[in-house]
Amino acid sequence: MTNNSTAPRLGFFTRLLEDAPADQRYRFALEQIQAAETHGFDSAWVAQHHFSAAEGGLPSPLVFLAHAAAQTSRIRLGTAIITLPMENGVRVAEDAAVTDVLSGGRLEIGLGSGGNPKSFPAFGTSFDERREVFADNLSALKTLLAGQSLDTGHTLYPQEAGLSEGHGLSERLWQATFSAGGSGAAGAAGDGLMLSRTQPRPQDKPEASLDEVQLPVIDTYLSKLPAGVEPRILASRTAVVADSEDLPELRALTEPALRAEADRLVGYDTSGLSLDELLIATDTYLGTPEQVIERLSTERVLSRATDVSFQVHSVPATNETTLRSIELLATKVAPALGLILTTEQAA
Repeated sequence: MTNNSTAPRLGFFTRLLEDAPADQRYRFALEQIQAAETHGFDSAWVAQHHFSAAEGGLPSPLVFLAHAAAQTSRIRLGTAIITLPMENGVRVAEDAAVTDVLSGGRLEIGLGSGGNPKSFPAFGTSFDERREVFADNLSALKTLLAGQSLDTGHTLYPQEAGLSEGHGLSERLWQATFSAGGSGAAGAAGDGLMLSRTQPRPQDKPEASLDEVQLPVIDTYLSKLPAGVEPRILASRTAVVADSEDLPELRALTEPALRAEADRLVGYDTSGLSLDELLIATDTYLGTPEQVIERLSTERVLSRATDVSFQVHSVPATNETTLRSIELLATKVAPALGLILTTEQAA
């Protein structure tokens, strides 16, 4: 494939939602990250969710990524996201610094304010306070990662992670948001922008495409970015690529799972939609390589992104299905779309 520096880098994202016990979920995630590295993916991302196995199986993403770092050598390892209002900013800085040292400087830190109100009280805060707590924790985190002292006089150890010349951890922070206001804050801070795989549509325009919703968010981010700071825009997308003979069964499994959460994902009643219409409405790219390529080729957000991370959810994919999708994304979809692969084998 052509090494086009303006094309997005290829990433993989998992929420660890296989129908399996925790130890198997973690083993599956590691296998998937290792496969992504082998096939030339530039980055791998994991999500943080607390308490509910049905929402996600990983409350401690930095612990898992430290483990993954020991089992990989090149692929960048990121959080998508750490729910910062339910954390202590100082401890996140310390854990991230240790993980970065162990990974050889491969850590990326994606942050967000969180979306599940039920989890907040266990961490001594509330959903309504999340933005203020997020800002306070982010300030402490950034101060330490920049090598500066807190008001108490304390500085970060180990510092070599945060102060890596030209590419310190403070330059590998990302903020996730649905809104132009959030993207403007991320841009003004010089952080990366993380865009969701789908999101609720405006109430006055439920038929809006994801492009229509997210392109203004990107425009605001770029308008606020300080001069001289390179943009970092990560677009997450649900894409499950399968062989044609496996697709009928996968579609049959997907329909009830997707219908169960479609209204929440897009913000309107989807009960009258066919499965194909539902896949489009929820921005779910499920099909053969040719079918996924055809749909993704019209995606205007991807042409503005620096990184794209593909996940299987909301498709209830097995580990085997996910591993095959990773292979097909790298060998079929990425070359067709001009996405950047990063191994000699992929080149």
